[in-house]
Amino acid sequence: MSDQPTYRVTFLVLSLVLIAAFLLNISLGSVAIPLKGIFAAFTGGEIEKETWRITILEIRLPKAITAILVGCGLSLSGLLMQTLFRNPLSGPFVLGLSSGASLGVAMLIMGASVFGGVASLVLTSSYSLVIAASLGSFLVLLTVMVVSFRIKDTMSILIIGLMFGSITAAIVSVLTYFSDAEQLKQYMMWTLGSLGSLHAEELSILSILSIVGIILSIVAIKPLNAFLLGENYARSLGINIQKSRYIIIIATSIMAGSCTAFVGPIAFIGLAIPHITRLFFQTTNHKVLVPSVCLVGAILLLICDSIAQVPFYDITLPINAITSIIGAPVVIWLLVRKRKMIF
Repeated sequence: MSDQPTYRVTFLVLSLVLIAAFLLNISLGSVAIPLKGIFAAFTGGEIEKETWRITILEIRLPKAITAILVGCGLSLSGLLMQTLFRNPLSGPFVLGLSSGASLGVAMLIMGASVFGGVASLVLTSSYSLVIAASLGSFLVLLTVMVVSFRIKDTMSILIIGLMFGSITAAIVSVLTYFSDAEQLKQYMMWTLGSLGSLHAEELSILSILSIVGIILSIVAIKPLNAFLLGENYARSLGINIQKSRYIIIIATSIMAGSCTAFVGPIAFIGLAIPHITRLFFQTTNHKVLVPSVCLVGAILLLICDSIAQVPFYDITLPINAITSIIGAPVVIWLLVRKRKMIF
């Protein structure tokens, strides 16, 4: 019980850092907005420039909320997959969800030339890429789930998920080879990721799906702790292995699939944040890890997005590039410093 106050203090500090990163993200951009202006926009008070209120409420606030949801969802998905498969290299897209989403988007974009006017009409919809990515992820998930009914070994499911990912990636490569420059550019822009393209309705859907995924993750905390010592140990504790596995896979699919569908594939976050959090908290207890990876993931993605905005310049860098450039060296440094992973 002596370590509980330490965790409470740590969670309090992380919460304050999250608030600071949130305000910093809203403040920075091509035009810097002081904190006084941000609070005025939130409270409806007098503001120095009315354009600031529009910029904050309609552009930067939705983007910051998106960063929090995506950072939380991908980080938690990575934690679930690493624990389920007991593999430190597992990430949220290990089941092929990202490749499935990429396949759906690639087929939609290629459809503009293959199917002519019908596909062009679909492409004009603001939800077209989201629907295509969601369908691609869902079909891969459905296939993996059907196969898992026949297979009891968790590692076999991991390999099958990787193979489905390889198949869909190969199909995407063929489609991109035959696409023209404009289609290829549109597809590449989607793969770079974007946190700032969601409208209020899309943000509401992403929020609901994220909450559902988090609730399922909380339900799975006891099985997750048991899985750390192997399925035989979990079974000896009375854990329903098959049911728990399905809950974990569905939770991961909901969070990782929805994040990819709405903002595109985001690298590093799901793979690295669980390791950073374990090293920071020095624990493998999922009662601590589940909320902590959400906080750390949200903070780091907010920071990465703030850097991607290139403050005071009218340009925006791909969020995928920033997460990889910043994240990979951090993980390497942590692992070299600790010399072993806490798992």
